[in-house]
Amino acid sequence: MAARAKRLRVYLERGDKRTFAGALDWPGWSRSGRSDEEAIRALLDCAPRYAKVAKRAGLALDPLPKDGGVEIVQALKGGAGTDFGVPSVEPAQDKRPLTGKDLERHRALLMASWRAFDAAAKAAKGKTLRLGPRGGGRNLARMTGHVLEAEVAYLGALGSRLSKPGRGQDEMAHVRKLALETLQAVVDKEPIANPRNTKNPWKPRYFVRRSAWHALDHAWEIEDRAEG
Repeated sequence: MAARAKRLRVYLERGDKRTFAGALDWPGWSRSGRSDEEAIRALLDCAPRYAKVAKRAGLALDPLPKDGGVEIVQALKGGAGTDFGVPSVEPAQDKRPLTGKDLERHRALLMASWRAFDAAAKAAKGKTLRLGPRGGGRNLARMTGHVLEAEVAYLGALGSRLSKPGRGQDEMAHVRKLALETLQAVVDKEPIANPRNTKNPWKPRYFVRRSAWHALDHAWEIEDRAEG
């Protein structure tokens, strides 16, 4: 018997000009639009793409109802970050502790999101990234640099300073290794190896959600803009 389709649990983050719709149980799966309906449609349209991420993590995306039905679990008031194009508000679920199999699942999805970006960047080498309106948009090198800078910032938001990578060590891999180590320390309530005086550090669930979203957002942008 085929698995029964479940309604996708979604939270909305509403700014003045833009709304983000996020899959509450699938960190990183979040898209935006000019209205609730447009954001939800963009989210559902990305289901096949996110299913590949879930598969990389050793998970299977729940089948969606034929009508694409969702369950709106929470609506949040967004701000300037939302309108700029970044989901910036922590849903209530992300305040819960992250432990056991749930931690393993979140970590697997985060690492799969990172690998999705790496794969997209590798596949785009030697190709031109199509420019956006008025010639906007980063080239591949700047895109990769931007993602690295963001991951350093997210590491700081979790409460850790960036240390120097080992000789010959890839900087992106180094930052991600520190992120996973810091995530584990925070979850275990152990001292962070290289602590930073971060006010109001991110909760572990929100850290995973935000970092995974950023990696996937740019992975999918690269795929959409790559030519040739």
